[in-house]
Amino acid sequence: MNTPPNASTKAGVTAADGVDAAHAAEFDPTAAIGVDPHAGLTSKIGRVASASAVALIFGELITFVQTVALARLLSPAEVGLFVAGTVLVTFLGNFVEGGLRSGLIHREDRLDDAAETVFYVTAVGGLLMALLTLACAPLIGLIFHDREIGLITAASAGVLFLYSFTNVPEALLQREFNVRRRLIVGPAVSVSFAVTAVTLAANGFGVWSQVAGLYASYVVWVIAVWCISDWRPGRGRFRFDLWRELARYGFPLVLGALGARLQNLGEAVVLGRGLSSAALGHFRYAQRIAQIPVRAIIEIGAIALFPAFSRISSDRDRMRVAYLSATRVGVIGAAAVSGLMLSLGVPSVVVMFGEPWREAGLLVAAMAGLGVGKAITSVSEESIKGGGRTSLLNWYTAVEVTLGIGLLIVLTSLFGLLGAGLSISVTALLVALTCVVLAKPVVGFSAREFMVAISPPLPAATVATVITACLEHFVLHADAHSTLVGVCFLVLDTIVFLLVYGVVLAAILPSPARAAVKAAQGLLVSRGRSA
Repeated sequence: MNTPPNASTKAGVTAADGVDAAHAAEFDPTAAIGVDPHAGLTSKIGRVASASAVALIFGELITFVQTVALARLLSPAEVGLFVAGTVLVTFLGNFVEGGLRSGLIHREDRLDDAAETVFYVTAVGGLLMALLTLACAPLIGLIFHDREIGLITAASAGVLFLYSFTNVPEALLQREFNVRRRLIVGPAVSVSFAVTAVTLAANGFGVWSQVAGLYASYVVWVIAVWCISDWRPGRGRFRFDLWRELARYGFPLVLGALGARLQNLGEAVVLGRGLSSAALGHFRYAQRIAQIPVRAIIEIGAIALFPAFSRISSDRDRMRVAYLSATRVGVIGAAAVSGLMLSLGVPSVVVMFGEPWREAGLLVAAMAGLGVGKAITSVSEESIKGGGRTSLLNWYTAVEVTLGIGLLIVLTSLFGLLGAGLSISVTALLVALTCVVLAKPVVGFSAREFMVAISPPLPAATVATVITACLEHFVLHADAHSTLVGVCFLVLDTIVFLLVYGVVLAAILPSPARAAVKAAQGLLVSRGRSA
């Protein structure tokens, strides 16, 4: 949808055209969200994004150490058993939340009654889903032809009930741009799982060490989020009409989450049953590594962008500028990580996890498209949610499920386990394109503006990827040396990549666009003032 040619529109077009560097400063997300550049909503977004970045770095370090340790202590088959045994819990978790958390964040009136309603609905839903998981556990064991997988399913059912108690405080903290939630809860959950799982795995508990870690992390999650939140039940009343309104808003989000879970379920069945538990273990570890940039996008950007987009959705010009700025920043980061995955995926996994995990390294390289695809999808999805047009996400879900499962089956039959990795990349990129098309009428950007926003990082990442891959595979051979030497060579590879990427990006990006990127960082970097 086109917007009137006012100052905001003019600024965006000028920056995109690269006509005048002085006008690029007008392409400013602080203007896009309609507040003083040094205060208000922008400052809140900046604080949450900065806190999320700190928490993410700490959490990823913990997760990385835990992943390496468990890869050394457990076999790919044991990892695969845990994945298969918890697939139903992961799937049914979407019914516990039911999209009500997002509805609560988006809500503007009768907040106490809405929170009370969500609390009781999700608590009952969590109990019902836990009982359903327990009842279905024998069937899961039969599907995978493994009794232990059924036992793991039954044992993990209780986390669904625990999860139900996180929804209301999580929603209210996100709504308030709460920094403590980012700095305390996420790291605490990561540490609790890592310490519990690694300690028990080292003492011979095998796959059950991960089940215990799962419970430890959920217990810590519930305790931490309730300690931080000042909301308590009893401040409002359960209202059936509110539940219907919240459910109507959140239903497309539930379908979207279910689509993702159906993909996970399909992956587990196709790989775990069609190939082997070891193949599923390789796939899940590779997917965990490939999703690092996705977690970064969600933790640093999307969590703050959703409530921000919700507040500016009535101003199309500001919405458009914020969307393009956030998309460019996301793609700049995701393109770099995707390039590193493609060029260094195999040697990195072998150096860190050991030779038995080499196949997982190949899968990491095959999944390189996931980062860029999810970067674009995430911003588009948050803008659609913020604009209140969640029904559009049904198309996103349909495309993701159809392509995800269809490509998984086709490419796995053609290329084996490597095809499963390729299906992840292709699906992510095609789904991103779908989300851009869906977001266009909500936000009001042109195809040309979008292409200008995302195009500079892609050739820069391509050049850096080719040079780094040649350096690693023809000169350094990090995976052929001891762990210490291999790590040093990987660090050198990464430095070379970042230097080449930065130089090429600076050469490609015209000065007005560079100024636009600097302005866009206002969405992600706090300027040090409170609201």
